[in-house]
Amino acid sequence: MTPWNPGQYLKFGQERTRAAVDLCARIEAEPRRILDLGCGPGNSTRVLRERWPGAQLVGVDSSPEMIDQARAGHPGGTWILADAATWEPGVPADVVFANASLQWLPDHGRLVPRLLRLVVPGGCLAVQIPAKGGTLLRSALGSVARRPHWRDALAGAEGALTLHEAEFYYDLLAPRSARVDLWETTYFHVLDSHQALIDWFEGTGMRPYLERLDGEAARTAFKDEVLDACRSDFPTAKDGKVLLPFRRLFFVAWT
Repeated sequence: MTPWNPGQYLKFGQERTRAAVDLCARIEAEPRRILDLGCGPGNSTRVLRERWPGAQLVGVDSSPEMIDQARAGHPGGTWILADAATWEPGVPADVVFANASLQWLPDHGRLVPRLLRLVVPGGCLAVQIPAKGGTLLRSALGSVARRPHWRDALAGAEGALTLHEAEFYYDLLAPRSARVDLWETTYFHVLDSHQALIDWFEGTGMRPYLERLDGEAARTAFKDEVLDACRSDFPTAKDGKVLLPFRRLFFVAWT
């Protein structure tokens, strides 16, 4: 997989952090130890630090670039380069927090119960992921990728993210938890232009497609086609801005 680009990701840092703030707000606890799995450049970890300044915080991410950015921005933090799907912390946590990260990992039927086992009794697993079918951008991406001139090169890209409906996670967690809280939120992100739609997705959901293409010319051509395909789905507002509706799924499981 191509390296993550923290700068591209943080172009919309405020918008990407909103869901972390909302997830954090639903955690009714005073944790002493928190694991932030898929911490990225540290924006979600900062939210946790501000909410619980006295807690021990550990940020984990599989991207060296993201961990370097997190260390540079928060030099006093504890940052670990590791794959959250297999990493063993050694010591369980009061809160295991995963904001917009688990969709990049396969086999949630095994992964989510494993993460729940990292939580101490009385603690919680708190997760936010894009809702399945949560944005028309992803539909445009898939439709362009299935066009004949892209189909072979982009085979498999559409399945790179793991997304399930809320019922899947409830059935998985209910027998293993004391309580499960699930909800969805649609965020309307205000972007400056249609091009900003591509800039947004280039830093996350478009990555599995772009990394399969050989050369900058091919990547640019693909992005241009996606932009053309999605433009009509996102009309320009009266002030010239473009609204990006983005549905996200949240769940908190208490042990």
